[in-house]
Amino acid sequence: MTQDHTLSKDCPATIIPAGGKVLLPAGAKVFITQTLGGNVTVRTDHGLFRIAREDTGLIAGYTQAAASPASDLGPTEFSEEAVWAALKTCFDPEIPVNIVDLGLVYDLAIEKTASGKNGVEVKMTLTAPGCGMGPTIAEDARQKIAALPTVESAKVHIVWDPQWVPQMISENGRKVLGLE
Repeated sequence: MTQDHTLSKDCPATIIPAGGKVLLPAGAKVFITQTLGGNVTVRTDHGLFRIAREDTGLIAGYTQAAASPASDLGPTEFSEEAVWAALKTCFDPEIPVNIVDLGLVYDLAIEKTASGKNGVEVKMTLTAPGCGMGPTIAEDARQKIAALPTVESAKVHIVWDPQWVPQMISENGRKVLGLE
């Protein structure tokens, strides 16, 4: 499959790493650099951009994997493991390692709500303070958690303490990045 594509219509995108929203014009040539987690990272003559899963149909000739965000996770019942699995489908658009294996997730709390469903709160960080993609990555994680069965509320907070360092990358993440 070729990585060179053209946009069939104007396409919403997020500028990497600044995080600003733009509209890439119909007919623009894009080169796909990453498709992990359902979102697509593309390079154009004007830089790197993240195209959200729901807009990937605007990339002519690109076929999104058939799975929906919830079905990517495997488990059909709610559990802490299901939340961790959901988080492992979230990626920094510049790094081919999920946010869990990057060591960006610091805390996961689950509480029963008054209705008997689940409230999930996650504390995560970023590889660099001031990264404009932080809100985008956090929202991707929040949406994937919220899609799990019996989740009533999902919140993802970006924190800076402790500061992230490369030693926080898991053994699996280090292998993917060629650090071992």
